[in-house]
Amino acid sequence: MTIRPVLVFAVALLAFATTACLAGSAGPITAADGFLNAFATRDLTAAAGQTTRPEKALPALTSVWTELGAEELHAQSGAARISGDTATVDYTYEWRLGGGRSWTYTGQLPLVRSGGGWSVRWSGAALHPRLGDTQTMALAVRQAPQARVNEQSGSDVLIPGTVSRVTFDAAASTDPQRVAAEVSQALIGIDERLTPERILDSARGADGVYTVTVLNETEFGRAGPQLIGLPGVRVTQEWDLLPADRKFAPDLIAQVRQAVIDEVDGRAGWRVVARNPGGAETGVLHEVAAQPAPSFSLSVDRRVQDAAQRAVDGRREQTMMVVIEPSTGGILAVAQNAAADRDGPVATIGQYPPGSVFKTVTAAAAISEGLATPDTVVACPSAITIGERMIPNYNGFTIGNVALTTAYARSCNTSFAKLASELPAPALSDTAATFGIGPDYTIPGLPAYSGSVPISEDRTQRTEDGIGQGRVVVSPFGMALLAGAVARGSAPTPYLIAGRETVVDGQRPALDPAVVRGLRAMMREVVLTGTANRIADQGAVFGKTGEAEVAGGSHSWFVGYRGDLAFATLLVEGGSSDNAVGVTRDMLAALPAGY
Repeated sequence: MTIRPVLVFAVALLAFATTACLAGSAGPITAADGFLNAFATRDLTAAAGQTTRPEKALPALTSVWTELGAEELHAQSGAARISGDTATVDYTYEWRLGGGRSWTYTGQLPLVRSGGGWSVRWSGAALHPRLGDTQTMALAVRQAPQARVNEQSGSDVLIPGTVSRVTFDAAASTDPQRVAAEVSQALIGIDERLTPERILDSARGADGVYTVTVLNETEFGRAGPQLIGLPGVRVTQEWDLLPADRKFAPDLIAQVRQAVIDEVDGRAGWRVVARNPGGAETGVLHEVAAQPAPSFSLSVDRRVQDAAQRAVDGRREQTMMVVIEPSTGGILAVAQNAAADRDGPVATIGQYPPGSVFKTVTAAAAISEGLATPDTVVACPSAITIGERMIPNYNGFTIGNVALTTAYARSCNTSFAKLASELPAPALSDTAATFGIGPDYTIPGLPAYSGSVPISEDRTQRTEDGIGQGRVVVSPFGMALLAGAVARGSAPTPYLIAGRETVVDGQRPALDPAVVRGLRAMMREVVLTGTANRIADQGAVFGKTGEAEVAGGSHSWFVGYRGDLAFATLLVEGGSSDNAVGVTRDMLAALPAGY
């Protein structure tokens, strides 16, 4: 009975002694905290001095900070275990590495008692539990595969790669005309548009150094030897997103590149590896997989784009075509010939009088307002005077009194001028909006302008607007929307890059189904018996021709649709609308079966 108190006292004394040893000033936790704090604050000499082998610890501690590219370390001690003159103390390391990377792990710090105090027994375990005594660790970054851009069928149109930028400083050359000629000669077969005159004029007009072109590796292999060493010409290599085919929709693809270039990198993968003294990797301590950026998909259809491009390239005048998929709003093709390219992306932002193709809007407004139906008989005299304006038909033709459908198919100015003069002031503007003409479109990757149809209180002005002259201006993009709206039954919302939402600023009221039915019948008659009969052999084509008078000539227009293809073709000062019909026919004829 007398022994129990002694035993209890002895156990309590042992517990007190152990606690004092662990928590006291000379305990292993205190020693561990001293090492950890010095290591975390990057006082590496002090940290090494608290180990059993400072001469080994210091280079290892220094190497870890350097090779990890570490920005910060938070180190915390945990539970301790003591066994005679040895102990272990749990630790948690939270590393913050460059590039926003973080890495957390736990381990055990070995300690030994020596000379009445505790020191960290140096080994690789003080850095990481899986690190050997002669090993260190390092960060290895693995770049994510960069995104590509493909067209509708999946083929690449933009790919990541190394390019060579060719610049020309005309002021640094004693004979810039000769150098421009030699640069142009070197680029024959790569970019025929870069004539000596164009290179020289652009270089002289540049505010500084002019970028002549950007070459892919294959192109540089061909042209590089002729370019290097030319006075004022410099070639630098850099990463870029470059066209898979330089001739495929060059202006459009350049705009797409600008829209996606900042989003192609994805998230790099990284890992921390163990290395032996020779620098060889011996294991992976931590790994985060790379996250590639997903590829970008365009609505562009290679077959449609190629067919449209070949068609517009056959003309000398500025010629352009926009093709839209009515069911989805996808931009299938934006084609411009070299003459049009010189003025920028005019197919989508150009402003041109629409001429007789605008009679589609006038007809729709007349049907909506109850002034006429496709079967209503209207007069088509050779000329008509409304207010102070005399409106003639082309070459003064007349077909007497005919159904509105016939007047539309024969493009009778006098019939539609009279209808326009009888419409309420806002009717043309409001009706144009139902086809998508007038609102502003913010389309990622594609600058766009649909058109402007001002409200006119003046009857004479409204008469001119009604036949597509006056103050009305549109772009081929806007007229492709019009054709797409007739085909679809409502104005499509255009897009170019899949998943990127188009913002429409402006009202687009619903189309009256009766208007849609009437226009479809009228547009079909244009092809079967009217001014677009030349294209009748290309299947069930619906369309409207137009010739817009301008100073010095007239613009040639044809807009319409076939199946799920809606198009607008414009030849600037191209004369007869039959020329636009011919270009469109060439495009449709080049498409494979099924389009």
